[in-house]
Amino acid sequence: MTNTNPINELAEIQVYYSTQNTQKEKINSVQTAYEFLINSWDLGTLELQEEFKVILLNRANEALGIYSLSKGGITGTVVDVRLLFAVALKCNACGIIVSHNHPSGNTKPSDADISLTKKIKKCSDLLDITLIDHLIITKNIFYSFSSEGMLT
Repeated sequence: MTNTNPINELAEIQVYYSTQNTQKEKINSVQTAYEFLINSWDLGTLELQEEFKVILLNRANEALGIYSLSKGGITGTVVDVRLLFAVALKCNACGIIVSHNHPSGNTKPSDADISLTKKIKKCSDLLDITLIDHLIITKNIFYSFSSEGMLT
């Protein structure tokens, strides 16, 4: 007699981590982070739709990579904080810089931006992954939550 109980058919979970031996970009300033991010953006859609990205960093603030978390509409995008930290944990990141664009060109953070940043900060503290900054970017300028004292 075989056991056909569905509980015995659960998927096995594996954890695997590997890096490529490539030189990593050191992010040592807000300006460097902005330039790193803007070079990853499709400038043709920067003023069309909102997108949320995260730079994943090692302990030396070297970029492990950029992850595009979500793309939305003209006035917003959905950010699943669980997915954000699942990616950070999978990449063995010690720090993160989150970012999104404002298609309007206005870099002033909305109440939703501020609330999301507080939520991400709370999770980062719990998981011991440093939230270094949250940048709101446009083609030519950016807003830094860290520089404005908004991450305390």
